[in-house]
Amino acid sequence: MSIAIRAATPADMPLIADFIRQLAAYEKLSHEVRFDQDALAGHLFGERPYAEVLIGEIGGQPRGFALFFHNFSTFEGRPGLYLEDLFVQPEARGAGLGRALLARLAALAIERGCARLEWSVLDWNAPAIAFYRALGARTMDDWMINRVDGAALAVLAGAA
Repeated sequence: MSIAIRAATPADMPLIADFIRQLAAYEKLSHEVRFDQDALAGHLFGERPYAEVLIGEIGGQPRGFALFFHNFSTFEGRPGLYLEDLFVQPEARGAGLGRALLARLAALAIERGCARLEWSVLDWNAPAIAFYRALGARTMDDWMINRVDGAALAVLAGAA
């Protein structure tokens, strides 16, 4: 079966929302999903898009997605791509779709003059970690993700 990667369109919003929910379920984080689909559509396809989505298809059927956005490296002095979400439906894994989505992201990074492509992976997700390493990714063990959200974000904002 043939694999195709395409840019998402506004008509894909129900599909994107469904993929996000499937990913959250796989990651045991369904309780964290709070997005409003219309607001998300505005952030993806509105006047100033904050992120982009690729849809991966096998035999013409959508089976996975990648949601990404630009970040910036001051050390490199160039932008990068940050992969926020990568998901391939379990029954479609092993067909090469995840690799094809990452390859398209790597090509976009090069086309756009980016210094790198980065993403995070949950430490318990051994199959994904092995897959990424096989593609040449390296784990940045010296770095820890930090996050401020909810009430802490509001408190910090008031501290300025």
